[in-house]
Amino acid sequence: MKPIITHTEIFKLAIPMEPFVIATEISTLAQNTFIRIHLSDGTVGMGECSAFPMLTGETLGTCYEVGKDLAGIVKGKDPSDIPARLAELDAYIARNTTIKSAFDMALHDIAAKQAGMPLYRYLGGHRKTIVTDLTIGIDEPERMAATAKDFVARGVRTIKVKLGKDGSSDIDRIRRIREAVGPDIALRADANQGWDPDTALQVLSAIAPYGVEFCEQPMHHRHDARLPALRKASPIPLMADESVCDHHDARRIIDIGGCDYINIKLAKSGGILEAIRIADTARERGIPCMLGGMLESRLALTAKVHLALAHDNIVFHDLDTCLLGQLEDPVLGGAEYRGFELHVGDGPGLDADIDPAFLARCEGTSI
Repeated sequence: MKPIITHTEIFKLAIPMEPFVIATEISTLAQNTFIRIHLSDGTVGMGECSAFPMLTGETLGTCYEVGKDLAGIVKGKDPSDIPARLAELDAYIARNTTIKSAFDMALHDIAAKQAGMPLYRYLGGHRKTIVTDLTIGIDEPERMAATAKDFVARGVRTIKVKLGKDGSSDIDRIRRIREAVGPDIALRADANQGWDPDTALQVLSAIAPYGVEFCEQPMHHRHDARLPALRKASPIPLMADESVCDHHDARRIIDIGGCDYINIKLAKSGGILEAIRIADTARERGIPCMLGGMLESRLALTAKVHLALAHDNIVFHDLDTCLLGQLEDPVLGGAEYRGFELHVGDGPGLDADIDPAFLARCEGTSI
């Protein structure tokens, strides 16, 4: 007899952090939700998501409350049919992809554990080197340059620079950072939808001489129809982020010629299953992908590393969320940073959990 889901624990996993500034938000708290799905045979699957209100419209509170409803939907069901379980969640409530991604993650953790293999092997992956960039939040240009210089001293070889507040200041930010780090450090830009179309082209043209590898989401997704023209005129390749939440978006943006690359995030896609569909859709059309994230702890980071190991069209890695000033690390096991390389073990599933002592301080419930 197949094991069934008996109950789900849900916790508000609020992790304090140093202020992190992007074009649309200042974060001082990682608004994360942690779940454990329990089966009748004793197997437990772990999942985590990180709410980013300005992107997905979800908060820690909405993830927690909607999570209770989703837990009731999967209760008593077979966890092995992951597409069916996720389809039931989609049938119940539209969007809410962040909290859905936690359930997707936990179901994949269960499936890999029951197969007796690490998640990346369950997904058909193999060992390879995963190196993350490191991100500088928006600040005064001279402070960002000083931070970049410090990053290089710590061994960082690829720096992602948050932009999108003001075009002229953004040009100065990139100029000063390039002067601070020299010619051999890779620079990436991320405007987080912050520029209007005219400003986007002006800034991209001005920062091109400083050797920027690509720019993420230069304009708001409401301007998607103008992406092909911007891409054609821009001297810097464009990466779609907020414009691509699922594989339908990926097909649409790629087919109109709107991007050179796509940034995949579990909170946007609803989890691993849809993330793979996005990566497959992009691969079929010759568009490489990056795997990024919100402000997840090392638990969700672990799932992302396993996914990166399992899909060869994920060639860029923006997996620095746990290095962006989180003031506590509540995770036991899981992925670890060795410098800026990421490594996972060969234990079953994610092989990670949250420290019970940390959970004792968190609001939680069981459904």
